[in-house]
Amino acid sequence: MNDDIKPVGPVTDRSFDSSIAERLLEQTQGDMAMAIDLLRTAQHSRRTKANYTPKDSTVIARITDVGKRYKVGRTTIQALDGVSMDIYKGEFLAITGTSGSGKSTLLQLLGGLDKPSTGTIEVNGQNLAKLRDGQLSSFRNQTIGFVFQFFYLQPFLKLQTNLEVPAMFGGGQKIKERHERSTQLAAEVGLQERLKHLPRELSGGQMQRAAIARALLNKPSILLADEPTGNLDSSNARAIYELFRKICSQQGTTVVVVTHDRELASLADRSIAMSDGKLL
Repeated sequence: MNDDIKPVGPVTDRSFDSSIAERLLEQTQGDMAMAIDLLRTAQHSRRTKANYTPKDSTVIARITDVGKRYKVGRTTIQALDGVSMDIYKGEFLAITGTSGSGKSTLLQLLGGLDKPSTGTIEVNGQNLAKLRDGQLSSFRNQTIGFVFQFFYLQPFLKLQTNLEVPAMFGGGQKIKERHERSTQLAAEVGLQERLKHLPRELSGGQMQRAAIARALLNKPSILLADEPTGNLDSSNARAIYELFRKICSQQGTTVVVVTHDRELASLADRSIAMSDGKLL
């Protein structure tokens, strides 16, 4: 845990030119305090980048000069602009930024839910853009787990069946194996006593833990979480982040979280800030 990741004191890093500060100020709609907070986060990311040593130097995902453009009417929106980074096996990475910074778009591309306009994304050495739709669906199901802000548990299914849904589409696990795996994961996230309950009988924190267990059912190499604590109180939010750390350390799974909460991001092994579709 990087206890020093929350920067304090004045903004003094001269490697940041005024254009970055101006962009942040515009993006935060003139909120000077928020802009300074983001700038400090970005400065800290740069200062620690050169000194960061991953627990495992194996690169599980490589993002190279990635850009993403959208057409909205006659307007072209540059959601991502020249993003390059490596993500390592077993690390807990947090990507921070305000709404519209491009962090969720980056996560979608990394998960193969969309394709970049330019550049390449490789996961486990596989260029996602070269996969056909059927291949990509199979790759996602076996390699990537998804956790969202909204839990997406099926309201008419009991918890154990909800946890087993990913394996039903993969075809690689028999019913007995699914039951054993879902029971094991429920115990790991503290829900072993809730397997026969419906989602409406669970608290918000329990439902998010269930969503994480479901995402791990097929033993993915990488877990992607988009604002996973957005609907939780601070106590449950911190518990979810501690669970992510446990998943990284005990299972060797890479966890990438998108969040606007810098304090929670400080619990990750590494934190990267984004603004206007670029890494800061």
